[in-house]
Amino acid sequence: MAKLNKEEFIAAIKEMSVLELNELVKAIEEEFGVTAAAPVAVAAAAAVEEAAGPSEVSVILTSAGQAKLGVIKLVKEITGLGLKEAKELVDGAPKAVKEKITPEEAEQIKAKLVEAGAEVEIK
Repeated sequence: MAKLNKEEFIAAIKEMSVLELNELVKAIEEEFGVTAAAPVAVAAAAAVEEAAGPSEVSVILTSAGQAKLGVIKLVKEITGLGLKEAKELVDGAPKAVKEKITPEEAEQIKAKLVEAGAEVEIK
């Protein structure tokens, strides 16, 4: 295995999720027989998470646009709601279509809704 220098090691840690960081801390504790100080570990994990950006976002429908029927059908498909509930969600815009999802999934949903004519935000 190639040796990592300090910068490469820090770059690798920045790419890890909070779950992966937690597993890394546990593995280090077991390997070296030490215990990580909770405030330091939490602060480090929070700093890495903040640097990486949000891990969960929401897709907010701000407007159905001109093709309301197509947007309602797409919202129904994305959310698994019934037709009536999907229509109520679209009519009640601005409303969250999906919450607490990954930024990648949010971008995919946004692209579909924008293609259907809706106005969408990711928060």
